[in-house]
Amino acid sequence: MRRTDGRGHRPSKGASGRPRLWGRHAVGAALANPKRRAVKLWATRDAAGRMNLSTGLPVTFADAADLGRLVPQDAPHQGLVLEVEPLADVFLDELLGEEGNRPLLVLDQVTDPHNVGAILRSAAAFDALGIVTQDRHSPPESGALARAASGALETVPWVRVVNLARALEEIAEAGFWRIGLAGEADRLLRDALGSARIALVLGAEGEGLRPNTATHCDELARLPISSAIESLNVSNAAAIALYAVATRS
Repeated sequence: MRRTDGRGHRPSKGASGRPRLWGRHAVGAALANPKRRAVKLWATRDAAGRMNLSTGLPVTFADAADLGRLVPQDAPHQGLVLEVEPLADVFLDELLGEEGNRPLLVLDQVTDPHNVGAILRSAAAFDALGIVTQDRHSPPESGALARAASGALETVPWVRVVNLARALEEIAEAGFWRIGLAGEADRLLRDALGSARIALVLGAEGEGLRPNTATHCDELARLPISSAIESLNVSNAAAIALYAVATRS
């Protein structure tokens, strides 16, 4: 019998509420992460044969069609579905205590799991310190987010805070220069980058930064995009901004 969540969609979590991850990159990264507790793996025999499976992990072998019933419809599971415990909380003071000049990403009400996953992937690519989101305005761990992150969910620290404005104050106290990306800003991002540690603050696509978030930035800056398009997807903007930080002179 095919299970759904009551709205015609197949579940992305197990009956216990644990996240289910799928696909080679997401599952492989989760299994390789010593901080991640894997609970159960469903796999085709062919896909399992290509994985380095740890001793003691329960594995249920199934065909691809059966695995498709464990994940949202049309999810590209690639023969692997893994139920996991959520990652342990990461606290902001721990992240801010890290040494070095790596950039930090702060997301203001970016709720789409595909966007957050893609931002995590860019954060990993450009060696960002981590991402910070407001807990009640950010997506939970999920298979869709993990797949978009392509393994980065397991490697990039993700801090969830109650009060984003207060978090931005703590970020400033730790020596970061907080730059909010805003299309209406007069200054270009490349001109706003100095030698200080950078915290890039990005708002939700369409709405942008909330006024209170913008006032907690040291300055606002924009990307040099053509007038032919109004704005970029937030995950694309994050990747470009991280590149700008990585290549600043």
